[in-house]
Amino acid sequence: MDRELERKKMHTENKNNHGEHEHGGMGMRGVTRPMEMHQHHSGGDSEMDGHEMDQEQRRAMLAMHHQQTLWVYWTILLLGAWVMLSPLTFSYGKGVVVPSGERGVWLSEDLHTSLRISLMTWSDLISGALLLIFGWRALRPNRPVSLWICCFIGIWLSMAPVLFWAPTAAAYLNGTVVGVMLIALTILIPGMPNMIMYMQMGPPTPPGWSYNPSSWPQRWIMIVTGFAGWLVSRYLAAFQLGYIDHAWDPFFGESTKRVLNSNMSHMWPLSDGALGSLAYTFEFLMGYMGSPTRWRTMPWMVAFFGILVIPLGLTHIFLVISQPVVVHHWCTMCLLAAAIMLPMIPLEFDEVIAMGQHMIEAKRRGDRNGSLWLIFWKGGSAEGCTADERSPKLVKFPEQPWRVFKASIWGMSFPWSLVLSSMLGLWLMFSPTVFGIDIQSTAADVAHLGGALILTVSVVCMGEVVRIGRYLNVLLGLSVALGPWLLNEVSFNYAVASSVAGLFVLLLAFPRGTKHESYGKWERFIR
Repeated sequence: MDRELERKKMHTENKNNHGEHEHGGMGMRGVTRPMEMHQHHSGGDSEMDGHEMDQEQRRAMLAMHHQQTLWVYWTILLLGAWVMLSPLTFSYGKGVVVPSGERGVWLSEDLHTSLRISLMTWSDLISGALLLIFGWRALRPNRPVSLWICCFIGIWLSMAPVLFWAPTAAAYLNGTVVGVMLIALTILIPGMPNMIMYMQMGPPTPPGWSYNPSSWPQRWIMIVTGFAGWLVSRYLAAFQLGYIDHAWDPFFGESTKRVLNSNMSHMWPLSDGALGSLAYTFEFLMGYMGSPTRWRTMPWMVAFFGILVIPLGLTHIFLVISQPVVVHHWCTMCLLAAAIMLPMIPLEFDEVIAMGQHMIEAKRRGDRNGSLWLIFWKGGSAEGCTADERSPKLVKFPEQPWRVFKASIWGMSFPWSLVLSSMLGLWLMFSPTVFGIDIQSTAADVAHLGGALILTVSVVCMGEVVRIGRYLNVLLGLSVALGPWLLNEVSFNYAVASSVAGLFVLLLAFPRGTKHESYGKWERFIR
């Protein structure tokens, strides 16, 4: 046994020396996630083949991985110097802009005050200095705290332009882009700091599931939609923060400006467009985080990702669909942002369900001494998991785009009942315009809000794990059907049309529709 350990140690040292010799001390640049590499070279699941690594082997692999990704930590130092010099390079006090709509900012009544400039300047100076300090510490292996501090500095740099109403477009762009780069360099490219010291290896598909909800095709669609939402929200933020003077809208003209400068928008202490852009930033970045086993190895990350996408996403959608009710105007870009967010919700539910199932089962069998807290932060074992032989490789996307796309939406199905309900919801949203109903009337509000909620429920419940939620359409359909008759301000034809649509939505909520995948113990909740 001792000889075997010594042989493995010498093999690891030889690989280290080879990497240093071949790459001039910077190692094999771009090589990440050493636990996956070890699992691959050991023939699959090293827990099952009896070669689970001990702490000494884990430390050796940690040192090897640090050497292979050393370029990352040097880049953090370079970014620290960049951030420190940014206020001098871009001169945040030159060309200061005023937020749109004569909007006040939470930190000052005087929009031309130097306070915003000072806050952004000091934020960059301090952040840059801290990056130099902790980036230097991260040049040595086994410094997870330093790496996490650098990561949180990246998060702060992404948030500071939003919190301080960055006085110039250069300040906003610099903070948000460098912040994204730091997050990527600290926890995305090299993987979670020191995760190798506690991660338990094993196959990626949850027990009883027909697919892996954390596979790269499943996450690819979240990254793409999150990035698209980020682009749209950033455009809205640029107008509200004052970097551009016009908000383009191909359908509703000046209505977009009225929505973005409305009292509803001004009641927030920060730009709601910039907040949306910040949320989408974290969403598409978190799509990259972790391996295909992250539902089991990183429950905390899946939980935070789920919070960003599901409750915060639903809140974002509700705020957008309430615009015609509160503001009495439509905004094309706002609707587009909501339309991008909507399918992300059912696409993320399955991963959250798998993570919740795992935590319950891991606690039951005594993983991490039965501590739910430790399981949440460090994950659990792969008992009952199976290999993922079904998911296509993401590298095949250029040759097999349709196959990869189909794999990215496993867990969603499109029953005719929900598709028709979605179409009826969309019809109800625009029916007041078709029938010439005043957009500021209560009747129009009922159709706008009811139709948007029906559309939202129908699309979300296309996710098979939450199919039971379709029964909410019973209440929504009934409300839409009865609403016009309780109002005296609508025509008979409009009332009949709304009632027919509402009753159809109510009836269509009862068929469960098709289900294509299996979900282990969650099957009993899919009704």
